[in-house]
Amino acid sequence: MRNQWLSNISGVVRIRVTGRYVEQFLNRCINDGVTIWNVKRVNDGAITASLHLEDVKRLRPLLRQSQCKIVFTHRIGWPFLLKSMRSRLGFVAGLAVFFVLILLLSNIVWNIEVKGASPKVENELRQVIQELGVKRGVFQFSIPNVEYIQREVSERVEDATWIGVRQKGTTYEFEVVEQQLPEEAERYSPRHLVATKEAIIYKVFVEHGQSVVKKNDFVREGDLLVSGYIGKEGEEEQQIVAAQAEILGEIWYKSEVEVPLEALFTTLTGERKVKHHLEIGGKSLPIWGFGNHSFEQVEQDNHVKPIRFFQWTLPISYERVTYYESADYERTYTKDEAVAAAKKRAKAELIQHLPNDAQVIGEKVLHEALENGKVKLQIHYQVIEDITSEQPIIQGD
Repeated sequence: MRNQWLSNISGVVRIRVTGRYVEQFLNRCINDGVTIWNVKRVNDGAITASLHLEDVKRLRPLLRQSQCKIVFTHRIGWPFLLKSMRSRLGFVAGLAVFFVLILLLSNIVWNIEVKGASPKVENELRQVIQELGVKRGVFQFSIPNVEYIQREVSERVEDATWIGVRQKGTTYEFEVVEQQLPEEAERYSPRHLVATKEAIIYKVFVEHGQSVVKKNDFVREGDLLVSGYIGKEGEEEQQIVAAQAEILGEIWYKSEVEVPLEALFTTLTGERKVKHHLEIGGKSLPIWGFGNHSFEQVEQDNHVKPIRFFQWTLPISYERVTYYESADYERTYTKDEAVAAAKKRAKAELIQHLPNDAQVIGEKVLHEALENGKVKLQIHYQVIEDITSEQPIIQGD
């Protein structure tokens, strides 16, 4: 007998056979290859049995030859279920619409929770996540993945030390750990101020402590700038304070950079094609955006989002594949244009490594050369920046 699961797909009927020659009917079924099973005798002139729906049409001549009659007692399988559904089309359509609505509602963002944040940080965080597309009422398919959201909010919200992001069903949860400022006593413990690097003193403004340098003095790394001792050494009135001052120094940086006169770049043209798929059991089923792209060069971006039903994750995923057209671009510089580009690049790289309050006040090209199709520059910069660093005073030394 074939697999029970396959039998249910093709359809199974349960029959009651009555007549004088019931056994003869069974023998004729076996001889003609009609599969019949679960045979049970009801009485001397009646039996019940099961057979495949597709074999029913073969029973008529066998019944006539054995002078028997049949009555169908049970019908099992998909063919009968589909027939029943067609007779109740309104109910089936309503059930399908209900299921689709529940599926759609289970994949919409209904709530956004922020924990552990002050009102100011929470307001800033909500603005950032709104820019990322995380809003109430939007489909989760259109929202970036949780790892990307966490990376973006951690970079954009400055007053937060750490932000955790978790998707819980239709809710996005944001857990914030804010920066804790050190206590006043810790920030102002007794200390000296020393130089962090070689520089020429550009500005001196002392709030607490005793300055040991003046404008235009040259200092090296580790040299004392402001002493935490007030008064002459050895005097009883000498005090120990937390030195506070703004000491700006002029620092020299040298940068070397080279720019080719001719270079080949790959850039996006702005044209794209988007395809939408459903992934079911490892197989991809296209649902929108049919046909292949016509781009000669392409860059591909895949965005996969699992589909949920209430709190359960279904073995079905939505995938959006975006194909971006790219093209090779050959850039050619004249010598003067290459020099200007090299200066711009060198200054940008320098600023990346400087403190935010640093100021570039001078720039001079020390060496310029054209070798092997490349412009090579050696540039000298004059930068004003804070050069102070704390050095604790250990009392009793």
